[in-house]
Amino acid sequence: MNVIVTGGLGFIGSHFIELLLEKTDWQIHCLDSETYAADLKFKAFINKNKRVTVHNCDISNSNNLNFLKPFLNEIDYIVHFAAESHVDNSISSPMPFINTNILGTFNLLEFARKNKIKKFIHVSTDEVYGAIEENELLTRNNFSEQDKLDPSSVYSASKAASDLLVNSYFKTYNLFTCITRCCNNYGTRQNKEKLLPKVITNALADKSIPVYGKGKNMREWIHVRDHCNAVLKVVVSGKPGEVYNIGTGHILENLSLVYRVLCVTNKDESLIDFVKDRKGHDFKYAIDWSKIKSELNWTPEIKFNEGLEEVIDFYKNNL
Repeated sequence: MNVIVTGGLGFIGSHFIELLLEKTDWQIHCLDSETYAADLKFKAFINKNKRVTVHNCDISNSNNLNFLKPFLNEIDYIVHFAAESHVDNSISSPMPFINTNILGTFNLLEFARKNKIKKFIHVSTDEVYGAIEENELLTRNNFSEQDKLDPSSVYSASKAASDLLVNSYFKTYNLFTCITRCCNNYGTRQNKEKLLPKVITNALADKSIPVYGKGKNMREWIHVRDHCNAVLKVVVSGKPGEVYNIGTGHILENLSLVYRVLCVTNKDESLIDFVKDRKGHDFKYAIDWSKIKSELNWTPEIKFNEGLEEVIDFYKNNL
């Protein structure tokens, strides 16, 4: 089996490639545009592996995919992680999100359609559903795969648009597609712009920890390895045209998350710095993941506190 993994040098994509190397004998083509979010240490690591070929490729330009033509007979699946993903960046500079997340996905879908790729797995986000607002907490607990898409940020809107494109290629061209929508990931090697790495690294360095608003916004958390195991389940056993939510049910207020980090790192609460809330800051994300549990027999394995200690140890050793 041969697979293209887009965004394979990014946080989640790199962990997925590690999983493939561990659990399969597949040949892997890693596509990555090697932006600031790429892990070049990981690139050096996988460049030594004969099962992995790394390609520097910006998917927002369809001509950049031409180099894959010699490998077409070898490619069975595309697993599409590549995306601009930091919400704050989408507020200040939205165009890269349109180019990569929408146009890039379109170019890959066209490549898959024209070259008869067997499966196209699109890795999306729970943010496409929008938020559960504070005044809805008594009437709504989470979002299922049947709920409408109601994104709030340019990031989530670009991901929702790409989801709709993927679904259209299933309906119009009968391309085998699956979409996964996952909650907040955490784990080793995550870029320090993200919430948890920023909290951890600032705490370890005795720097102030910015918390938006009152810190009451709520997020559901999953360890990146659990997410990758779920995606692999979908690659192998997912049904064509289906959407699979990937979650844990472990939901924390942002401020509670900060308190946990301060407790584990033995730092003082005086480091917390409440700052002006972010534009369009969604109150709560939570998803119903019973479908992937019942249909594909997947459940998360890593307890949050266990995973958090692992991540803190990682940043202690890699500041």
